[in-house]
Amino acid sequence: MAPRANWKGFLRLSLVTCPVALYPATSESEKVSFNQLNRKTGHRIKYAKVDADTGEEVDNEDIVKGYKVDTDTFIEVTKEELENVALESTRTIEIDEFVDRSEIDPRYLIRPYYLTPDGKVGHDAFAVIRETIREMNKVAIGRVVLTNREHIIALEPLDKGLMGTLLRYPYEVRPAEEYFDDIQDVKVTKDMLDLAKHIVNQKAGHFEPDKFEDQYETALIDLINQKRAGKPITAKARPRGENVVDLMDALRKSIGREGAAGPAAPKKSGKKPRKAAAGQKEMLMPIAGKKPAKETAAKKPAAKPQRKSA
Repeated sequence: MAPRANWKGFLRLSLVTCPVALYPATSESEKVSFNQLNRKTGHRIKYAKVDADTGEEVDNEDIVKGYKVDTDTFIEVTKEELENVALESTRTIEIDEFVDRSEIDPRYLIRPYYLTPDGKVGHDAFAVIRETIREMNKVAIGRVVLTNREHIIALEPLDKGLMGTLLRYPYEVRPAEEYFDDIQDVKVTKDMLDLAKHIVNQKAGHFEPDKFEDQYETALIDLINQKRAGKPITAKARPRGENVVDLMDALRKSIGREGAAGPAAPKKSGKKPRKAAAGQKEMLMPIAGKKPAKETAAKKPAAKPQRKSA
């Protein structure tokens, strides 16, 4: 079942308009998540919204947003006042310009979305916009309002649809000079560069995401499975970093090690891994706790799907 659209509205290129839906292109729901518990009782922790001065709990209808002016001064802004901040792009992605993909600084990229026609109408107009962007080999730049905020969005063809990537505003990107000014100017010799290039050539490959495994996620699943099986947990030895005394010697040794190891080959399996959790290990199914039958039936188990190693 496809996820619910984050946004629905219209995509417009001059006088060409079509209804579209915006879906998240990524998900972190497969990752292991934890709840906070009371160590003494094992019960979940519940957070209450309280007045910072009186300590009394505050009802949701009495909570408003406030902009902090100084330590004790806030400007209250109501929900109605925020809704009155009219934005023309609330329900329309207006394509403002077309740029080369290479001109978009990677620091401005936030997260990707899938853009599809919404409903049975508008497929022709959507195809015209998509193929025009494809044929011109450009990226369309527009604006979209998500969670009451206006974002810049870059649109480019992806198969039969469009991929929209939210972009940051200039004030959100920190200048690199603040961090790089103190880096020393070091002259790299040709010999060192040749050795480093040789290492790169030994490690050369192609970008294949299916080969990647989230090792931390796998370790978490192993930890949970061991604890549920009642196995003792022992701390693993952490690898120690070596001090580099001779850089040339370290480069030569690296070449020897990479040459002996050879290129890493992806593990093969007779079964096809699940798309949502490729390369991850299997998570044990939940063990029913000591809860009343009604409560157990009412709530879905907060278990992750089975994960099989690739």
